[in-house]
Amino acid sequence: MHFLSGAEVRFGEVTDPASLAELGFRNERFDTVVSCLASRTGEPRDAWAIDYQAHLNVLSQAKATGVTQMVLLSAICVQKPRLAFQYAKLAFETALMRSGLTYSIVRPTAYFKSLAGQVTRVQQGKPYLVFGDGRLTACKPIGDADLAAYLADCLQDVSLQDKILAIGGPGPAITPLEQGEYLFDLLGRKPRFKHVPISLLSGVAVVLGALGKVVPRLAAKAELARIGHYYATESMLVLDPETGRYDADATPETGQDRLFDYYRRVINGSETVERGEHAVF
Repeated sequence: MHFLSGAEVRFGEVTDPASLAELGFRNERFDTVVSCLASRTGEPRDAWAIDYQAHLNVLSQAKATGVTQMVLLSAICVQKPRLAFQYAKLAFETALMRSGLTYSIVRPTAYFKSLAGQVTRVQQGKPYLVFGDGRLTACKPIGDADLAAYLADCLQDVSLQDKILAIGGPGPAITPLEQGEYLFDLLGRKPRFKHVPISLLSGVAVVLGALGKVVPRLAAKAELARIGHYYATESMLVLDPETGRYDADATPETGQDRLFDYYRRVINGSETVERGEHAVF
């Protein structure tokens, strides 16, 4: 915990209001809450328990102890909701905006770690997997440090308060195909791609959804397939509500760190990819 020098670290159970009160807030007064809570899997039960209810628990305790400001880490994908975790996040966003607290709702684009899952397989000589032609989606990836700095800015920059804030890293927007091409170039290898049909994910989701009506645990697997299909077909950029198209130019940027710099650090061993439940490949 050396990187948290100067901070007091407290551990509590966010799904238990009593734990939050006794182990977290301890009836002390705080000015601001910054929340990076998110469900691990995105499955419906997990999403509503964490993305919504746990956040409500935090909000209730915060208000009871005099907190006047909350900075919420949300996700840019909620602008086009189709999945349980997106609806859960939106439900809490609404509760926060109605709470009376000064708020900043930060919706970042793709994280570096979520786009680095294939570094190891390419190093092992395997092809880079892309859905469709690899150009269906694009994003402006943002690094952890740059996102953390942006969240911190929300504490004092009034221009970032009482707003919903989409934010990406330094551009330009890049496609999965471009990510793969750069990775091969970085390793000095000839590009090898395996194109996965989008219909594969949608088909799996339909089959598991039907079976899930009989076997409940398969319903959760169906949601995971729907999540995979969503990210394979939707860009993590600002959505133009009038045209229904994603707009890279309208997606704000911050920071200095770029995905390809992160790839270099992963390959030379100076950084590791810790994705946990974010693992797909």
